[in-house]
Amino acid sequence: MRSYAVGDIHGHLDKLEAAHALIDRDRRECGDDLAPVVHVGDLVDRGPNSRAVIDFLIAGQQANAPWVVLKGNHDRMFTGFMRDPDNHDPGLRPELHWIDPRLGGGMTLASYGVEGAGERMLFDLHEEARAKVPADHLTYLNGLPTYFLRGEILFVHAGVRPGVGLRDQDENDLMWIRKDFLEDRRDHGVLIVHGHTPVEAVQHHGNRLNIDTGAGYGKDLSTVVIEGRTVWQLTQNGRVEIAPPV
Repeated sequence: MRSYAVGDIHGHLDKLEAAHALIDRDRRECGDDLAPVVHVGDLVDRGPNSRAVIDFLIAGQQANAPWVVLKGNHDRMFTGFMRDPDNHDPGLRPELHWIDPRLGGGMTLASYGVEGAGERMLFDLHEEARAKVPADHLTYLNGLPTYFLRGEILFVHAGVRPGVGLRDQDENDLMWIRKDFLEDRRDHGVLIVHGHTPVEAVQHHGNRLNIDTGAGYGKDLSTVVIEGRTVWQLTQNGRVEIAPPV
């Protein structure tokens, strides 16, 4: 059973298109047009083309491409702001707001032609955003699933609460969890493929695979192919196996 996965995109259409080019080449080499491509969330924020990223993913799915797109915490913060400019996501530190430059919400709004985040009153910014952000984009983001289970692999944005069954997981953990998940070495019964916590290179820990390599911070967007529980990163030079520690 083969699956592809793409890390946190963060508004970088060029990197997303390059990732899909690598997948298309690997598909041709292995003769598989049907294996799903799972995008692990954080489609928006920090990068310059969040709107175009969403358009790209919507278009692909409408054309019946075998793509799965998961919801990340940044996607949820965006839709939360669009409902209420004073919205504060429960996973976010109290002193931060989605438009804070460290989170990159202003870059997302700018991709829709809404300028001046951080310089204007929130209600004014929100009013213009409501006029310029297409309703179908918000419907799309709100409707994204929070996980995708396929065979021996569970795809999720941030991770899971260790010891809690999949159906009992809290969405806030699926979107935001870090320490309790990252430091847990137990076998979760499946290989968990996630993003959310940037690392220098794709990391295979045996029980989990982190594929967020910092695209939102000017670094690479990583793409992997998984067969069973064997993982390869897709590169310009072909597949490179990513093995767990011995």
